[in-house]
Amino acid sequence: MTGKSWEERGERDQQRTSRLESNSGHHKCLFILQMTSEKPPLPADGEQNEAELGLGVEQEVVMETARDGWDSKVEYFLAQVGFSVGLGNVWRFPYLCHQNGGGAFILLYVLLMGLVGVPLFFLELAAGQSIRQGSIGVWRHISPKLVGIGYSSCVVCFFVALYYNVIIGWSIFYMGSSFQYPLPWENCPTEGNGTVKECAASSPTAYFWYRKALDITDSIDETGEFNYIITGCLLAAWVIVCLGMYKGIKSTGKVMYFSSVFPYVVLLCFLIRGVTLDGASEGIKFMFYPRLEIWGDVQVWRQAATQVFFALGLGFGSVIAYSSYNPRNNNCHRDAFTVSGVNFMTSVLATLVVFAVLGFRAKTIATECVKRNVKDLFKAGHSTSLPDLLINVSDVESITLDKYEEWYRIQGQQLNIPGYNITACSLEEELKQGVEGTGLAFIAFTEAMTLFPGSPFWSVLFFLMLLNLGLSTMFGTMAGILTPLTDTFKTLRKHKLLFTMCSCAVGFLIGLMFTQRCGNYFVTMFDDYSATLPLIIVVIFQTLSVAWVYGADRFLEDLKRMLGRPLPVVYKYLWKYVCPVAMLGLLGASLLKMILEHPTYTAWNREKASKEVLPYPGWAIAVLSTLICVAFLPVPIGYIHFFLLERLGQSPQDAEARYVPCATTDMDLTPLSTLPPSGDGPNSFSPLLQENNDYHLQNGHIEHFESSAL
Repeated sequence: MTGKSWEERGERDQQRTSRLESNSGHHKCLFILQMTSEKPPLPADGEQNEAELGLGVEQEVVMETARDGWDSKVEYFLAQVGFSVGLGNVWRFPYLCHQNGGGAFILLYVLLMGLVGVPLFFLELAAGQSIRQGSIGVWRHISPKLVGIGYSSCVVCFFVALYYNVIIGWSIFYMGSSFQYPLPWENCPTEGNGTVKECAASSPTAYFWYRKALDITDSIDETGEFNYIITGCLLAAWVIVCLGMYKGIKSTGKVMYFSSVFPYVVLLCFLIRGVTLDGASEGIKFMFYPRLEIWGDVQVWRQAATQVFFALGLGFGSVIAYSSYNPRNNNCHRDAFTVSGVNFMTSVLATLVVFAVLGFRAKTIATECVKRNVKDLFKAGHSTSLPDLLINVSDVESITLDKYEEWYRIQGQQLNIPGYNITACSLEEELKQGVEGTGLAFIAFTEAMTLFPGSPFWSVLFFLMLLNLGLSTMFGTMAGILTPLTDTFKTLRKHKLLFTMCSCAVGFLIGLMFTQRCGNYFVTMFDDYSATLPLIIVVIFQTLSVAWVYGADRFLEDLKRMLGRPLPVVYKYLWKYVCPVAMLGLLGASLLKMILEHPTYTAWNREKASKEVLPYPGWAIAVLSTLICVAFLPVPIGYIHFFLLERLGQSPQDAEARYVPCATTDMDLTPLSTLPPSGDGPNSFSPLLQENNDYHLQNGHIEHFESSAL
């Protein structure tokens, strides 16, 4: 063998990566074989065995604990379902259905789920499972210039975690307040000889939410002092999250057995109870009545696409993080359909529950309205001359809602009786009240539960369900932060527990801004602007990176090798054309809406005791613009950083010198990169594995040549 051949082989041996070995049940990763400067000459025939190569070689072995793996497929499945099924399934999906055509919106949602949601969800599952890294490692593995996509996902996850845990804190507060009879939001508090004016002018549930729980200011400009009760609840929420994450997926997986399953038990209990209530059928009928004309509204398509986007957790990196702990041969294709199907069915189940209960609430309120108006008509008849009424006001019980609505439309609305206010008691109008967002859970639903027999029991059950829904999503969100960073940085990997605790502590300290009296307005700002646009941009880059930069055909070939069977070629066209066009359309519609409509928020006016829509002030516009920019900036920064390194003569390998992740621990310990060669030649590997060979070797993913088990 020539001297040049020795040099080439010596350079390869310097970077040789050993295989994993088992040590008391904990797998270890062994790295870095360094050759000395003195190299024994190779024999003329060019053959030398491994034992001979060991002569004159100084080996430095750095041992590091491998990444954990899921203890069972059940834990993994519950974790993915728990992350994707969150609070949005309970309050956002029902609201969107109600506002956008009921059954017609559901059909549109299913269409977009099939064309965009499932393919992108499968892409993230497959990328995480095949490369066995968090979001940063996955996109760095595909191309070093794309590393900013992973960092951007981490930033968005952090923003979401900040305000999402506040909602969990609210649920803890309400759950603790539910251990009273009667419920504290059932009646208005007294003040002097009467009730509090603000409560009397609104409702007991609205008063309790805005005044007792939040003690909210009239606008975002008025900060106010801290709400110490909510601050304590926020601290409790972060402590629970920290305890659930302190051992990584080993502790999270166990918690998921309860936090992912319990909400379904509660939803089924509420459904059984709800359908037996008077008015439930009216609520469900109103909910699902299809109005196909909404398909012509661009904003409805935007809302449906956004709901698909957030329902599956696309772009957060959490899906990638969870799937990266899977064994290589896991059927992630089936998982994509299963998790998406469970998510959709959960949304439908929650919608049935919500509108069965709200139907009962609406009918109860409308019926009380009818009784009150009929009694007023009966009283007015004794003091005022009234025309012949088309209803029998002396028999209140005989007047149904339908009969009253018909009478009011024909005769009632023309009546003008001094001293009396005869109103239209509309079931439909009552159904429209308080359905959006937090108003559904903390106002409308809590009001409905006061009408239940044994209301404290149902209230505790409901808010315990919200707590578990929120926690399971928070665990996934935190995994989207912790997993990629610990995979990337060796120091963090060595101190996972400390890093987890510090992350939760920082999240709590920054989250104090949400426990001010104006904190609810900041929650709305973060929810509306800190995630939506950045995540859409991240997913667009993800899709283009796999489908065009790396190549959809090559990616499908890698998945064929990983799963042991070919996948439908339709994914190639969905990833290359349908999904990017759909996401670009969603981005354009969202930007257009922001440009044409001045950003607004809903405030609570204490004097009027009602909600009002206010424009964000200038400083708030600057804050939300900063949130969007900070979340998106890692993408161009990552590309510029790579470009500058190239101009300075540094290779991507030099730039990523500290990036040495371990493979996942499972029965099949071999990373995807060590799959048998494909093609005709002995050194023919998967395209994904052959690209940027030096870079992949540095990252511990590839063994192009023989490796010894040390």
